[in-house]
Amino acid sequence: MTNTQKTAMAVKDAAIFAASSASDVRNAALLRAAELLMIRKDEILAANEADMTAAKASGLAAPLVKRLSLTEDKLQSLVSGLRDLVSLKDPNGKVKFARKLDEGLILKCVSCPIGVIGVVFESRPEALVQIAALCIKSGNGAILKGGSEALNSNRVLFDIMLTAVKDAGLPESCLALLESREQISELLACEGYVDLLIPRGSNSFVRYIMDNTNIPVMGHAAGVCHVYVDECADLKKAARIVCDAKTQYPAACNAAETLLLHVNAADAFFEEYNKIKNEFPAITIRAVGEDCNFDGCEKGSEGDLGKEFSDNILALKLVHSAEEAIAHINRYGSSHTDCIVTENDSVAELFFRLVDSAGVYRNCSTRFADGFRYGFGAEVGISTSKLHARGPVGLDGLVTYKYLLEGDGHIVGDYASGRCCFKHEDITI
Repeated sequence: MTNTQKTAMAVKDAAIFAASSASDVRNAALLRAAELLMIRKDEILAANEADMTAAKASGLAAPLVKRLSLTEDKLQSLVSGLRDLVSLKDPNGKVKFARKLDEGLILKCVSCPIGVIGVVFESRPEALVQIAALCIKSGNGAILKGGSEALNSNRVLFDIMLTAVKDAGLPESCLALLESREQISELLACEGYVDLLIPRGSNSFVRYIMDNTNIPVMGHAAGVCHVYVDECADLKKAARIVCDAKTQYPAACNAAETLLLHVNAADAFFEEYNKIKNEFPAITIRAVGEDCNFDGCEKGSEGDLGKEFSDNILALKLVHSAEEAIAHINRYGSSHTDCIVTENDSVAELFFRLVDSAGVYRNCSTRFADGFRYGFGAEVGISTSKLHARGPVGLDGLVTYKYLLEGDGHIVGDYASGRCCFKHEDITI
């Protein structure tokens, strides 16, 4: 048995007690973590500066370096997120339905923690706090594996979360931190101890996790988001939405990667875009197709469609209808988040019904696809799966359910013989 498996066993044992802990105890751990983040702010920033210096010296890609950065504003946002999470209702113990099977035989379906969640993430050290906090609030155990580029930052932040857990009276072993690359493959072999894996990182990284474990995996393998500007769009709105969706944080998985322009709106869109583009970071637009040549655009290729640039680069393609845009999105997209800009209600409704993505938006930036912005108190990740949880995964995505049945000496033989009959009456608890 590997050390990682031993760690997973310990987390699993502790998670049982975390699941049964009072909501007030879990909230106390979150409030203590918020307090410690401010108390140890200088230590966190110093550790992050060491990580940033090493990352730049190693030639780490610029988007990953940007994700690695921690600032006072980010720390304050983490503190606000923890306090917001405290205000949310406990996701456990909710009665999803109750049914009287017969007199004295009552069935309830009740929400409960998933168990042990393994989260493997790259670059963003703040993700450690967000993930650990959501697991604490939902009563789950968590095994966290951050990227080596954030080693110093992760160590300090994990120590803060672990201290908060201990100070609140929760079992210390409900959280664990893995540090070496070898431990990733060991974690993937922890079937029976780990109930769910959530990878956060590049397409190839997520695909590797999915292809090398028998543990259920929840996540997204790519963030290829589209903005479709319809012929009935308000083009002033459209220009600002496109710029925000691309440049507000281009390395994020919910940043727009492709702009689909209705041919009847294209010229007017660029008039509006050229008026406001200097208010935003510069965008390199790669126009794909012989009919798509506009001043200031580069010549693109088919390979730019369906590509996650993670930079201020935007593929552009002209379409002749909303139906063509929808077909393009469903072919080239990653089922993450896609937006239509239009003032036509019937076209928007068609887009909502037919685009097969976790997030489908109208007249707003794809960057809203975020657990914190949804009021989930941050997220453990964004899922493009259609099973269990979809979109930004907050507290409700970290619980499952179990059936509780209470009887009074009831046996199945009485029902099989016909001596008793089921009532199957839904009741309110």
